[in-house]
Amino acid sequence: MKKICLFIICLFMFIPLVSAVTTTQSSSVKTTTTTNKGPTEGEECVEESCRITNENEECTDEKNCETTSKEKEASDDGLLSDGKSAILIEASTGKVIYEKNSHDRYAPASMTKIMSMILIMEEIDKGNLKWNEKLTTSEYASSMGGSQIFLQPNEKMTVKDLFKAVAIGSANDATVVFAERIAGTEDKFVEKMNAKAKELGLKDTNFKNAVGLDEANHYSSAYDMSVMARELVKHEKIFEFTTIYEDYLRQNTDNKFWLVNTNKLIKTYEGADGLKTGYTKEAGYCLTATANKNRMRLIATIMGASDSKSRNSNMATLLDYGFNSYEMQVEVKKGEVVSKKNISKAKNEIVEIVPSKDASVLVERGNKKEALNYEMKLNKLKLPIKKGESVGILNLKDGNKIISTVDLTVKEDVERASILELYKRSIKSILSGSM
Repeated sequence: MKKICLFIICLFMFIPLVSAVTTTQSSSVKTTTTTNKGPTEGEECVEESCRITNENEECTDEKNCETTSKEKEASDDGLLSDGKSAILIEASTGKVIYEKNSHDRYAPASMTKIMSMILIMEEIDKGNLKWNEKLTTSEYASSMGGSQIFLQPNEKMTVKDLFKAVAIGSANDATVVFAERIAGTEDKFVEKMNAKAKELGLKDTNFKNAVGLDEANHYSSAYDMSVMARELVKHEKIFEFTTIYEDYLRQNTDNKFWLVNTNKLIKTYEGADGLKTGYTKEAGYCLTATANKNRMRLIATIMGASDSKSRNSNMATLLDYGFNSYEMQVEVKKGEVVSKKNISKAKNEIVEIVPSKDASVLVERGNKKEALNYEMKLNKLKLPIKKGESVGILNLKDGNKIISTVDLTVKEDVERASILELYKRSIKSILSGSM
């Protein structure tokens, strides 16, 4: 009897021990190791480690890393499934079609170069930079890490090729070459970037470098990035670069360099023709994209997506939503004559004034507005005048509210009349008695 009792006592002590061991083994089986994932092929790498912060890594930016319940709800709004913030706008009017946390401040990564490209294009438009001008690489510019074309100290490259490197390959070294040429130093160029941000009315942007490397107090927002993109696309020349999927630099040399566009949407999404991707450890995967279909240009920004595939998929969804839900109601077509001016000293005295692009209003599909009115403000016309040169503005109005503004230009180049032509006109006027 004593042996039986002892056996029962031992049995009850052994069962919990077995259960504890089994639980431990089960837990260990379920535990997996998370490996940091780097950028996919063709993506930018602007951190030496090229790693994404995983759940176990310490986050030093409380604002960017803390996810509130409100943000969790916003991330599953039926339209956007990934990204900390996003926005979708129509380019000509700036009308916001969709937004999520659009004014929250985050690291913009290489989308920073949108502002850099604005300043570069402005210098080109002013004639301070020529496309065939050769710029010299400094020691500092050649030392840039991350995305680069491996410029060597004192290497010379044309403005055109350097701009290709920035617009297609997001090259940090090429961007700094421009910064130094325009402002003397990168720091001085950054001052110009921030001044331009202020001019554009951006309240959630501050730049600390020209390329988008993670740095304290270097931030922007989805809304501000869309405003910058809207400013950049006014320089239509940029589409000659942002639509290139692949190209080569240093042709016919031993250092031939293959450029592949980091923005895969230009190959996979109908109408996509720009603009700028970005990735750093702090920023995650970012993209400001633009597409043009059915006389409508949309601009969208996604910040802080988890990977490039998800970012691109969400961007396509965002653009689809815009194109499927809205359309442009064109009131005055590009090139339509809206005014005629008599300029006595012009080769052709009658000068036709036209909008440089469509004057349109954004409407929901199937919800046309009644015909809108417009007003024109012409500058004092000075000869000669080139087609495309702004000679005034046309304001499209809904009642007293200005909906959009487009530049006015001349339908054809306007040249100054020769002395002989002016003499003939004077004689003709005298004979007709009009003088």
